[in-house]
Amino acid sequence: MFRISKDSPVYYLTSVTNGRLSVFRTSRLKELLCEALDEARTSARFLIFAYVIMPDHLHALVGSPRKPSEVARYINGISSRRLINYLKEAGYESSLQKLRHATGSRSHRYSLWDHHPNIKLVTTENGLMEKANYIHLNPVRAGLVDDAVDYRWSSIRSWRRCPLEDEPLKVDIDQLAWHRSGRRSLAKS
Repeated sequence: MFRISKDSPVYYLTSVTNGRLSVFRTSRLKELLCEALDEARTSARFLIFAYVIMPDHLHALVGSPRKPSEVARYINGISSRRLINYLKEAGYESSLQKLRHATGSRSHRYSLWDHHPNIKLVTTENGLMEKANYIHLNPVRAGLVDDAVDYRWSSIRSWRRCPLEDEPLKVDIDQLAWHRSGRRSLAKS
């Protein structure tokens, strides 16, 4: 069980696509990102408590004993490889050109993510709930849906205990050890 505290914070990760390009417009690309997040979670042995995939960015709440930069490297690295390989195989040349950059020291030709993910440490349950609410209401604020539950690419249904049978990414909220009995409720959209 993961108990949030100053000694074991949850990481609030925001990764923005290179040039804020709306990469995640199709269901297939969002599915690939969910698969990559699951692969990163398994490879690095961290927990994902909440997430949302927006057209040009990702928010996630992650629990791990690893350093925040390591978690971001797993998430961004695996997702970059999976999505760029898909774009190459599917022949999305115009999208690849938009992600192209000058060859750097590692000779990567494309960058899916901006090179500076934003990671904040969340050390209290109140802070966790505030970030989870922010994450889950992001699609409503962006005008993508009227009700957050209707946005498929988020963990809100799991938090409200009404997951879909084919939920795109399972989250680890049952691994949170709450200081007070029971989980707090999420804001309604």
